[in-house]
Amino acid sequence: MKHSLLPVTLFSFLLIFFGCRSDGDLEFSEQGRFVPEFSSERAYQYIAEQVEFGPRVPNTEAHRQAIQYFNQHFRETAGNSSVYVQSFRQVVYGDTLNLYNLVAAFGTEHSDRILLAAHWDSRPRGEEDPDDPDSPILGADDGGSGVGVLMEFANIFAEYDLPIGVDIILFDGEDYGVQSDLDHYFLGSRYWGNNPPVPGYNPRFGILLDMVGGKGAIFPKEGYSMQFAPSLVNEIWSIGAEFGYGDLFLNERGGRIADDHIIVEQITGIPMINIIHHRVDALGNVQFPPYWHTQNDNMEIIDKEVLQAVGDVVLELIYNRIPK
Repeated sequence: MKHSLLPVTLFSFLLIFFGCRSDGDLEFSEQGRFVPEFSSERAYQYIAEQVEFGPRVPNTEAHRQAIQYFNQHFRETAGNSSVYVQSFRQVVYGDTLNLYNLVAAFGTEHSDRILLAAHWDSRPRGEEDPDDPDSPILGADDGGSGVGVLMEFANIFAEYDLPIGVDIILFDGEDYGVQSDLDHYFLGSRYWGNNPPVPGYNPRFGILLDMVGGKGAIFPKEGYSMQFAPSLVNEIWSIGAEFGYGDLFLNERGGRIADDHIIVEQITGIPMINIIHHRVDALGNVQFPPYWHTQNDNMEIIDKEVLQAVGDVVLELIYNRIPK
């Protein structure tokens, strides 16, 4: 079945890359445009449907079912010709993994574009769990929440005209590596960056959503994001404060977190930021939520109010803050 997911066409409507963008190119202001309503109920349901497959670990039946599920959803929203499943294989720890990145393009009439991304795989081990460190985790938040938000965005983009083109990428294999072995994390973003479906793809910026639905979430300004695109970070966090979400979008510097956004920026030069639940302790160490990489990363820790805040803020940015 996996071979039936392979595309027959690429995105011929995207821009050819003529040079890296810098943060100095990113300017924002209120445009007075209509902003559609985000449904945290639907986003929550999309997370639950992912979790129902089980842990989405490469080479498992749950992984195969999930990519078919994503493929169907994005073809229904973006259209068959605007969805591309990038299939590749990689040997990791002696196993040959069958991996899939999914790319969906919306607002294809616009050559000026932005990128939204999340990883869709879940971790093959829960090493932070004191009782069951060797079993794969469900990844409701770590993987599932970012994808659920993007799936709801796809519904909205299909119904309401966009002022700018938006490309959604679901990266596979982000969470496969063992602790301290970063060479075997971020498999999908590495492959996509080194094997671009459209050579020279050059969106204005990218936003990565990682762990954006958990109870008690806070989003300080992640350190690498502030290095790559401080203007974008500050605009998003300013919107968060305006909308009354300042208790989530904390106006303070967070930690520097290795994630897909670093790989994208390093390989492609696209300025990309990360909205991710974490905190920094008094000694400056990054701390993730207590369910991170444990069996407790399940639907019980998903909070619709957090999903709503993230959806509201990012939609406001896309529909009403980006000048043409």
